[in-house]
Amino acid sequence: MNSSKAIVTLAAAAVLGAAGGAAVVGVAGDGGGSTKTVLEPAAAQPQPVSVAQRNGDALTPKQVYSLARDSVVFITSDVTEQGQSGQATGSGFVISKDGYIVTNAHVVNGASKVTVKIGDGQTQDAEIVGKDESTDIALLKVSGSDDLKPLQFADSDKISVGDPMYAIGNPFGLDRTLTTGVVSALQRQITAPNGFSIDGVIQTDAPINPGNSGGPLLDAHGEVVGVNSQILNGGGSSSEGNVGIGFAAPSNTVKNVVEQLRQNGSVEHAYLGVQMGDAASGGGAQVGAVTPDGPAAAGGVQQGDVITSFDGKTVTDAASLSSMVNAKQVGDKVELEVRRGDGEQTLSVTLAAQPASASSAQQQSQVDPQQQVDPNQQVDPQQQVDPQQQVDPNQQVDPQQQVDPNGGQQQIDPRDLLEQLMP
Repeated sequence: MNSSKAIVTLAAAAVLGAAGGAAVVGVAGDGGGSTKTVLEPAAAQPQPVSVAQRNGDALTPKQVYSLARDSVVFITSDVTEQGQSGQATGSGFVISKDGYIVTNAHVVNGASKVTVKIGDGQTQDAEIVGKDESTDIALLKVSGSDDLKPLQFADSDKISVGDPMYAIGNPFGLDRTLTTGVVSALQRQITAPNGFSIDGVIQTDAPINPGNSGGPLLDAHGEVVGVNSQILNGGGSSSEGNVGIGFAAPSNTVKNVVEQLRQNGSVEHAYLGVQMGDAASGGGAQVGAVTPDGPAAAGGVQQGDVITSFDGKTVTDAASLSSMVNAKQVGDKVELEVRRGDGEQTLSVTLAAQPASASSAQQQSQVDPQQQVDPNQQVDPQQQVDPQQQVDPNQQVDPQQQVDPNGGQQQIDPRDLLEQLMP
């Protein structure tokens, strides 16, 4: 296991003192990447972009920034933990004229108060409508206004590796910073704040850093294809910053989650209740453990089974099965084709609601019930990560990026450390 690499959620940049006086903590050098961060001067006023331009040829970076800059939100969360009070900042973006804003759940976790600054507007209080730990998405609400400029969601299924990408956010408290890059890979998996997997994730080399959490990843038409959530760095320390590997939750997932949050304030995810890994041969997902009293156990799934078909669709590996489960609804009845020993069986399973966290499911099965793992290992290979801080995993630090306004030291509960070791 290579411990020199870690996937971490984007820590919110610490803000000390009055608004506008941001203290940058652990700023790294440029890392030698081919992309470059561009800070748009506040006084600069790029030429407006027409709808015809937006729907036609690809826009220039300057045009994308002009289109989106007034829709990007600077989010500040007031947090108190273990007797220490402080503020953490992140990013977001407006999605409707009636005041709905999308960000990451880890940006507002534990917040007693959330304020937002939309574009060049005034700082105002925001309500947390709801959040979904399983996708790391939160929905905020402010008073609606005709002056709001909502961003549009693109179809994330239509992007390809090599497509130009643009990230706008507030890294290290530097508001509305534009960075550029491309789609580096598709169909990645990352770990959500509650320990479950987020599927279909977009990988990009557009530099994103602490404070970019919740900001938009935009395509060449200025439409949102993803929500920036995590980065891979060299060793788990926020001081190392971006190394050209960032991850964004895909817009098609975000759209579905946002609609449920708007209607219900919460989201239900379908749950199979197995620990699984890729089958050693012949394709499929091998069951490493079954959660007692879970839907798979009730349907007759056993440890060692290889699931080859899910609701009529071929299962090629554990990732494909996870995606198929996530696409279903709680209460859906599905048929599983499984290889067991030298034979095959058809089982019927009714999907249940996903537990609040992978750790709560582990209390029953002593394993992470739905993450991809080596089926021969009875362990969870993806550690739970602090959803709001990049830290050295050996440090004892505070579980959310909370900064004492008087300069107090941070102390993080290592149980909340969100770090996924890469092979």
